[in-house]
Formats: sequence, structure tokens, C-alpha cells
Amino acid sequence: MLEGLRTAAAGMAAQQTKLDAVANDLANANTTGYKSVRVGFSDLLYEQAGRPAAQGVALGTGSRAVNAGRSFEQGSLRDTGNPLDVAIVGEGFLRVQLPDGRQALTRDGGLHVDGNGRLSTASGALVQPAINLPKGTNASQIAVGPDGTVRANGRSVGKLGVVTVRSPQALQSVGENAFVATAASGAPQAAPRATTVRQGALEGSNTDMAQAMVDMIDAQRTYQLTSKAIQTADQMMEMANGVKR
Repeated sequence: MLEGLRTAAAGMAAQQTKLDAVANDLANANTTGYKSVRVGFSDLLYEQAGRPAAQGVALGTGSRAVNAGRSFEQGSLRDTGNPLDVAIVGEGFLRVQLPDGRQALTRDGGLHVDGNGRLSTASGALVQPAINLPKGTNASQIAVGPDGTVRANGRSVGKLGVVTVRSPQALQSVGENAFVATAASGAPQAAPRATTVRQGALEGSNTDMAQAMVDMIDAQRTYQLTSKAIQTADQMMEMANGVKR
């Protein structure tokens, strides 16, 4: 009976992780460039059943949630008319430098100009290679080409670093829509030629609201079912203890 409690508790913990992931996706449904989290399940250790069971009969000890990475499908593009907004069309990321100095990747193209005239993201990450705009440049004077070339008053001032990695699902999320390359993801390399940069637009979240709601209901119902299993096991233990008395 203790095994039943342990198995049900493991299932509840796994479903709670799934609920947390779905809730995070729903909370970021309107976040620019957000990529939804994928959560899977795997079974835990199997062990030999008790003496009354036939030889070779094994009992599972529950399941656990497994982070299956993120879905990097293209989100819908929304025209903003802001010259500093850029969206990556196709595979790839913008190279940025986080405030703590780490090199990172992002799909959030809502750019700004900091106090030193440098292009940065809303979270303060600097675009890499660094792009410095001439003092007094107006946003309406900035043009970004499909290849990422940035011009101010018709003069080239730099080029956005658009890169990709071998395995995006293995990127490490560090918050603020930024990802850090890992050994499993591979080092950043130039994005394919088919990838373009679109000025005056932003990429929306790729969260599927309908699917997220279905996943949430499914996880809630499964959580309730496993909690019932714990209640049943507890009642059986109470009955067994009553017989002994």
C-alpha cells in the first residue's frame, strides 16, 4: 500500500510540473517572441512485486515530468510601424549581450536606443555586434534591410547579428526571452540565407491558447485522479489497521 501512495504522489508532482509549464505559457501569450515550453513524462524505476506475485512481475513507481525543450515554431507577425521593431522571418535569433556580460540569443526584436546611442532590447541586452547610432538620430531616419543591415540617414552603421544553432531545443533559457548556447545546442552560426529581417514588425508568442487550455484541463483532471488514488490507499491502510486491532 505504501507503494501505491508513493506512485500516486509521484504522479501528482509530475502533473503539477505540467500545470506550472502551461500556466507560464498562458501568462506569456502576449509576450513578444516567447516560445512555449514542452513537457513530457517518463516512467520511474520498476521493482519486483511482493511474494504473492508471479516471478518476473514488476511494479512501476510512478512517473516524472521531463523538460522536452521549447517549441521554436514561428509566431505570428504583427506590424507596429515602429522603425526600431524588427522581426526575424524564418530560422534564427538576434545575438545580444546580457547585462551580466554573457552572450545570448533572442527572438524579441523590440529594440531601443540606450543613453549611449547603442541599440538594445527592452531588458537592456545590447545588440551584437554593437551598433552605435550617431547622436541626434531620429527613429524615422533608421532603416533596417532584410539582411539586417542598419542605416541611419542613409549611412550604414552596422548589421544585426542573426544566427542559429544546431539544436535550438537544447538552448538554456535565462529569462527575459533570452537563451544561452550549450554544448548540446551547438555554437551559434550564421543563419540560413532564407532567413530575413522585417522592420516595423514584431513576432508574437507561439503559444496556442486553445491547446494550452486543453492541456491545463487534462493536467487538472489527472491531478485530481491521482489524489483520489492516495485517498483510496489511505482508506485501505485504515481498514487494514482496524483488522489488526
